[in-house]
Amino acid sequence: MGAVVITVVAVYLVTRQVVWCWPLSMVGVTLYAIIFFEARLYADMGLQGLYFALAAYGWWAWLHGGEDHGALRVSLASTKTKAFLLVFATIAGLTLGFVLSHFTDASLPYMDSMLTSFSIAAQWMQTRKLLQNWLVWLAVDVFYVSMFLYMRLYLTAGLYAGFLILATMGYVQWRRSWRLSINVAELSPSEAATS
Repeated sequence: MGAVVITVVAVYLVTRQVVWCWPLSMVGVTLYAIIFFEARLYADMGLQGLYFALAAYGWWAWLHGGEDHGALRVSLASTKTKAFLLVFATIAGLTLGFVLSHFTDASLPYMDSMLTSFSIAAQWMQTRKLLQNWLVWLAVDVFYVSMFLYMRLYLTAGLYAGFLILATMGYVQWRRSWRLSINVAELSPSEAATS
Protein backbone atom coordinates (compact mmCIF):
# COMPACT_ATOMS: atom_id res chain seq x y z
CA MET A 1 0.00 0.00 0.00
CA GLY A 2 2.89 2.37 0.79
CA ALA A 3 4.33 1.93 -2.71
CA VAL A 4 0.97 2.83 -4.24
CA VAL A 5 0.53 6.03 -2.22
CA ILE A 6 4.11 7.20 -2.75
CA THR A 7 3.94 6.52 -6.48
CA VAL A 8 0.61 8.31 -6.95
CA VAL A 9 1.90 11.38 -5.10
CA ALA A 10 5.12 11.35 -7.15
CA VAL A 11 3.26 11.14 -10.46
CA TYR A 12 0.88 13.89 -9.38
CA LEU A 13 3.90 16.09 -8.63
CA VAL A 14 5.26 15.32 -12.12
CA THR A 15 1.99 16.53 -13.66
CA ARG A 16 2.47 19.79 -11.76
CA GLN A 17 6.20 19.98 -12.69
CA VAL A 18 7.28 19.95 -9.02
CA VAL A 19 10.92 18.83 -8.92
CA TRP A 20 10.44 16.90 -5.64
CA CYS A 21 8.66 14.27 -7.71
CA TRP A 22 12.06 12.75 -8.46
CA PRO A 23 13.35 11.88 -4.96
CA LEU A 24 9.88 10.63 -4.05
CA SER A 25 9.95 8.46 -7.19
CA MET A 26 13.22 6.91 -6.00
CA VAL A 27 11.48 5.64 -2.87
CA GLY A 28 8.47 4.34 -4.81
CA VAL A 29 10.49 2.42 -7.39
CA THR A 30 12.55 0.75 -4.67
CA LEU A 31 9.36 -0.57 -3.08
CA TYR A 32 7.99 -1.71 -6.44
CA ALA A 33 11.19 -3.60 -7.28
CA ILE A 34 10.44 -5.82 -4.29
CA ILE A 35 6.79 -6.31 -5.31
CA PHE A 36 7.68 -7.25 -8.90
CA PHE A 37 10.40 -9.67 -7.76
CA GLU A 38 7.85 -11.53 -5.68
CA ALA A 39 5.43 -11.62 -8.66
CA ARG A 40 8.19 -12.93 -10.99
CA LEU A 41 7.76 -9.94 -13.32
CA TYR A 42 11.50 -9.63 -13.79
CA ALA A 43 11.47 -7.10 -16.59
CA ASP A 44 9.35 -4.78 -14.46
CA MET A 45 11.60 -5.45 -11.48
CA GLY A 46 14.67 -4.47 -13.51
CA LEU A 47 12.80 -1.47 -14.84
CA GLN A 48 12.59 -0.10 -11.31
CA GLY A 49 16.40 0.07 -11.13
CA LEU A 50 16.47 2.01 -14.36
CA TYR A 51 13.67 4.26 -13.12
CA PHE A 52 15.78 4.98 -10.04
CA ALA A 53 18.66 6.12 -12.25
CA LEU A 54 16.32 8.10 -14.51
CA ALA A 55 14.78 9.78 -11.45
CA ALA A 56 18.24 10.90 -10.33
CA TYR A 57 18.91 12.22 -13.85
CA GLY A 58 15.45 13.84 -14.05
CA TRP A 59 16.06 15.63 -10.76
CA TRP A 60 19.27 17.12 -12.17
CA ALA A 61 17.86 17.79 -15.66
CA TRP A 62 14.76 19.62 -14.47
CA LEU A 63 16.97 21.95 -12.44
CA HIS A 64 19.99 22.34 -14.75
CA GLY A 65 19.23 20.78 -18.16
CA GLY A 66 17.71 23.82 -19.83
CA GLU A 67 19.18 26.80 -21.60
CA ASP A 68 22.34 28.17 -19.91
CA HIS A 69 22.14 25.30 -17.37
CA GLY A 70 18.81 26.60 -16.11
CA ALA A 71 15.51 24.86 -15.53
CA LEU A 72 14.00 22.82 -18.35
CA ARG A 73 10.84 23.98 -20.10
CA VAL A 74 8.24 21.73 -21.66
CA SER A 75 8.97 21.16 -25.34
CA LEU A 76 8.02 18.84 -28.18
CA ALA A 77 10.02 15.78 -29.20
CA SER A 78 11.46 16.02 -32.69
CA THR A 79 10.45 13.54 -35.39
CA LYS A 80 13.96 12.08 -35.23
CA THR A 81 13.71 11.57 -31.46
CA LYS A 82 10.28 9.93 -31.74
CA ALA A 83 11.47 7.59 -34.51
CA PHE A 84 14.59 6.62 -32.57
CA LEU A 85 12.61 5.89 -29.39
CA LEU A 86 10.05 3.81 -31.31
CA VAL A 87 12.76 1.67 -32.93
CA PHE A 88 14.75 1.41 -29.67
CA ALA A 89 11.72 0.40 -27.59
CA THR A 90 10.54 -2.19 -30.12
CA ILE A 91 13.94 -3.85 -30.55
CA ALA A 92 14.67 -3.74 -26.80
CA GLY A 93 11.25 -5.18 -25.96
CA LEU A 94 11.53 -8.06 -28.43
CA THR A 95 15.10 -8.85 -27.36
CA LEU A 96 14.28 -8.81 -23.67
CA GLY A 97 11.12 -10.85 -24.27
CA PHE A 98 13.16 -13.51 -26.08
CA VAL A 99 15.71 -13.68 -23.27
CA LEU A 100 13.09 -13.88 -20.54
CA SER A 101 11.00 -16.47 -22.38
CA HIS A 102 13.98 -18.77 -22.96
CA PHE A 103 16.06 -18.35 -19.80
CA THR A 104 13.67 -17.53 -16.94
CA ASP A 105 10.29 -18.54 -15.53
CA ALA A 106 8.97 -15.02 -16.23
CA SER A 107 5.24 -14.46 -16.43
CA LEU A 108 4.12 -12.92 -19.76
CA PRO A 109 7.70 -12.30 -20.95
CA TYR A 110 6.92 -10.50 -24.23
CA MET A 111 4.13 -8.30 -22.93
CA ASP A 112 6.13 -7.47 -19.81
CA SER A 113 9.21 -6.69 -21.91
CA MET A 114 7.45 -4.50 -24.48
CA LEU A 115 5.73 -2.50 -21.75
CA THR A 116 9.06 -2.19 -19.97
CA SER A 117 10.89 -0.87 -23.03
CA PHE A 118 8.18 1.65 -23.92
CA SER A 119 8.06 2.74 -20.27
CA ILE A 120 11.79 3.45 -20.43
CA ALA A 121 11.24 5.61 -23.51
CA ALA A 122 8.37 7.49 -21.83
CA GLN A 123 10.33 8.00 -18.63
CA TRP A 124 13.35 9.37 -20.49
CA MET A 125 11.02 11.73 -22.38
CA GLN A 126 9.65 12.86 -19.03
CA THR A 127 13.12 13.64 -17.68
CA ARG A 128 13.60 15.92 -20.70
CA LYS A 129 10.11 17.47 -20.30
CA LEU A 130 8.97 16.31 -23.73
CA LEU A 131 5.20 16.76 -23.92
CA GLN A 132 4.53 13.52 -25.83
CA ASN A 133 5.72 11.42 -22.87
CA TRP A 134 2.16 11.56 -21.55
CA LEU A 135 0.75 10.07 -24.75
CA VAL A 136 3.17 7.15 -24.50
CA TRP A 137 2.23 6.67 -20.85
CA LEU A 138 -1.47 6.61 -21.74
CA ALA A 139 -0.92 3.79 -24.24
CA VAL A 140 1.39 1.83 -21.93
CA ASP A 141 -0.88 2.17 -18.90
CA VAL A 142 -3.87 0.69 -20.74
CA PHE A 143 -1.86 -2.49 -21.34
CA TYR A 144 -0.39 -2.48 -17.84
CA VAL A 145 -3.89 -2.45 -16.32
CA SER A 146 -4.78 -5.53 -18.37
CA MET A 147 -1.57 -7.34 -17.44
CA PHE A 148 -1.89 -6.64 -13.74
CA LEU A 149 -5.53 -7.77 -13.71
CA TYR A 150 -4.47 -11.00 -15.39
CA MET A 151 -1.72 -11.45 -12.79
CA ARG A 152 -4.25 -10.77 -10.00
CA LEU A 153 -2.28 -7.76 -8.81
CA TYR A 154 -5.50 -5.84 -8.30
CA LEU A 155 -4.14 -2.97 -6.23
CA THR A 156 -1.41 -2.37 -8.82
CA ALA A 157 -3.99 -2.58 -11.64
CA GLY A 158 -5.99 0.07 -9.79
CA LEU A 159 -2.86 2.18 -9.47
CA TYR A 160 -2.24 2.02 -13.21
CA ALA A 161 -5.89 2.86 -13.91
CA GLY A 162 -5.29 5.94 -11.76
CA PHE A 163 -2.17 6.63 -13.81
CA LEU A 164 -4.42 6.93 -16.86
CA ILE A 165 -6.19 9.82 -15.16
CA LEU A 166 -2.89 11.37 -14.04
CA ALA A 167 -1.39 10.99 -17.53
CA THR A 168 -4.38 12.80 -19.00
CA MET A 169 -4.00 15.50 -16.38
CA GLY A 170 -0.26 15.70 -17.04
CA TYR A 171 -0.77 16.08 -20.77
CA VAL A 172 -3.27 18.92 -20.27
CA GLN A 173 -1.05 20.71 -17.72
CA TRP A 174 2.17 20.32 -19.68
CA ARG A 175 0.50 21.33 -22.96
CA ARG A 176 -0.75 24.49 -21.28
CA SER A 177 2.77 25.18 -19.97
CA TRP A 178 4.28 24.55 -23.42
CA ARG A 179 1.79 26.85 -25.15
CA LEU A 180 2.44 29.56 -22.58
CA SER A 181 6.21 29.33 -23.14
CA ILE A 182 5.66 29.55 -26.92
CA ASN A 183 3.47 32.63 -26.49
CA VAL A 184 6.00 34.30 -24.17
CA ALA A 185 8.84 33.54 -26.62
CA GLU A 186 6.90 35.34 -29.38
CA LEU A 187 6.63 38.51 -27.29
CA SER A 188 9.21 41.27 -27.43
CA PRO A 189 11.61 41.38 -24.41
CA SER A 190 9.70 44.28 -22.84
CA GLU A 191 6.34 42.53 -23.32
CA ALA A 192 7.72 39.25 -21.90
CA ALA A 193 8.95 41.09 -18.77
CA THR A 194 5.47 42.44 -18.04
CA SER A 195 3.53 39.24 -18.82
